[in-house]
Amino acid sequence: MEPKILIPVDGSETSQKTIDAVIAARGRFPRKLTLLHVVDVDKLAYKMIPDFQVEMIRENARTAGEILLNKLAAQFRDAGFDVDKRLELGAPRQLIPRIANDEEFGLLVIGRHAGAGEIRDVLFGSVANYVLHNVKCPVLLF
Repeated sequence: MEPKILIPVDGSETSQKTIDAVIAARGRFPRKLTLLHVVDVDKLAYKMIPDFQVEMIRENARTAGEILLNKLAAQFRDAGFDVDKRLELGAPRQLIPRIANDEEFGLLVIGRHAGAGEIRDVLFGSVANYVLHNVKCPVLLF
């Protein structure tokens, strides 16, 4: 049985480089992959936005996430992968490890944003660093 592979994506340059690397090494990966995009609700919470507009903003972010997932899934499908798309709302730091652990993924493939810096990661942490230390499965870090 092939391991379940989870690839969190966020539309960044780092995320695209991770996708490109997986596609370039497609012979080393199972055909079936799961792409996960988490709409970071914390970034959507602005104090100046009236409550009645918050749902509209969430819906727009959800739609943008679906568009992103469709675009990235097409890249994988064109390379011969079978892709499951998954869109979640919440904090990426919390949701990515929870999904990887609860759904028993065998490998998590994630990119680390360049330029953030080691000191910043130590003080504030990065999503990739947090995920790396909070999942049960192996992590392939780009």
